[in-house]
Amino acid sequence: MAVAVAINTSEGLQYNGKITWLVTLSCIIAASGGLLFGYDTGVTGGVTSMESFLKKFFPVVYKEMKEDTNLSNYCKFDSQLLTSFSSSLYISCLIASFLAATVTRDYGRKPSIIIGGVAFLSGAVLGGVAENIYMLIIGRLLLGVGIGFTNQSVPLYLSEMAPPKSRGAFNYGFQLCIGTGSVLASLINYGTEKIKGDWGWRISLATAALPALVLLAGAVFLPETPNSLIQQGHDYEKAKRLLQRIRGIDDVEEELDDLVRASNASKKIKHPFKKILQRKYRPQLVMSVAIPFFQQVTGINVITFYAPILFLTIGSGVSSSLLSALVLGIVATSMTVISSFIVDKLGRRVIFHAGGITMFITQMLIGGIMAAKLGEHGQMSQGYSLLVVALICIYSCGFAFSWGPLGWLVTSEIFPLEIRSAAQSINVGVSFFCSALISQTFLAMLCHLKYGAFFFFGVWVALMTVFVYLLLPETKNIPIEKMDTVWRKHKFWKRFYKENKIQEPFLSP
Repeated sequence: MAVAVAINTSEGLQYNGKITWLVTLSCIIAASGGLLFGYDTGVTGGVTSMESFLKKFFPVVYKEMKEDTNLSNYCKFDSQLLTSFSSSLYISCLIASFLAATVTRDYGRKPSIIIGGVAFLSGAVLGGVAENIYMLIIGRLLLGVGIGFTNQSVPLYLSEMAPPKSRGAFNYGFQLCIGTGSVLASLINYGTEKIKGDWGWRISLATAALPALVLLAGAVFLPETPNSLIQQGHDYEKAKRLLQRIRGIDDVEEELDDLVRASNASKKIKHPFKKILQRKYRPQLVMSVAIPFFQQVTGINVITFYAPILFLTIGSGVSSSLLSALVLGIVATSMTVISSFIVDKLGRRVIFHAGGITMFITQMLIGGIMAAKLGEHGQMSQGYSLLVVALICIYSCGFAFSWGPLGWLVTSEIFPLEIRSAAQSINVGVSFFCSALISQTFLAMLCHLKYGAFFFFGVWVALMTVFVYLLLPETKNIPIEKMDTVWRKHKFWKRFYKENKIQEPFLSP
């Protein structure tokens, strides 16, 4: 059964097809891989604010938080061991993403998704039964392997399966699942924080197994993408039959021909990581580094990971801080839903700009209020505390509306097939490297820069908004195998294509 929506793309490019139930269900299952990343980011900040967790694994932090009245509000949680608990996951993600690039390219998107689910499930179990810091960190490393594989393969799967005109909405499913996972984690943290003893944080960590089981149960039935089938050298007839099923029509020759041409180009590339350094791939290389870098220096991981700790810093109790984090997640996720309905109509650039302006203003206001109203000791007044919580919510909405989903969408749709897996692994690797660096240094940054940390991230938000305005072309409605057209027409990037137009006709639409 298919929903009769024709795919008529802009720029005169078009494929025949409909939005079928097979595509919809496959993308929903694959997008659930975002639950893994979302749940982990949501659960980490919660358990690190629980007293029973701190007592067991970080007693020095717990003692300073409770007993040292001379310690600055900004420095109560400044512990390299505590931040290592957060950042170890990203180090593992970084390494796993490059291994995932090979698996995704040579064996397909589906195997990579399954490997990620298995690794994450193992890490969740180990974290739930951890008795010492070593078991806890090893569990985090396994979680990182799972996230590294799924974050590398899921956005590619969604962009390759979705019809071009609806690719943005389908790809947003990944960010929506990240937000949903974070909300579920915050909800569970809020409930388990009241449980006496060690059971509270153990339940929170072990429950991470549930999204992994959901992903694995569905992934078994996922079809491979037509792009991947052709890239792996499978029978073209098999790829054609699959393409006919997912597009809901028999006439798929134009799209199939483009996939075959892209695959033939891909097979000539023996070393994709070396190939992407060539001049003709300069726009894609820059974006594969710049977009994930900017996505992380928005400061979002600071908010996501450390929201409960930030709320404790400005004077909330543990339960109130966890409840605030839950509300934060719900509001932000709702903005991702709203954005998904308009991304393929308004385009990527408009949404990038709107989100950037929103995040910049709120970062400046948060830093200003904390500078004026939160001293080294004591607490902020209730009115200003609520105002800061509200501004953090607005900031998170700006990210969830723009840089959150678009950071994954744009980088999954702009790469030609011959370098797609390599470029995506660079994208994921840069994202996790920056995440590890920021999560490892933020609590020390908060201690030394105090309110200035928010000004620091605000400046980066301004810079990345200007970057998008000047250098990122609009990519809505363009088939991913014809995406080179947007670079050829861009006033800056077209210079990298002039010398390649004749030698490489397969790149031309």
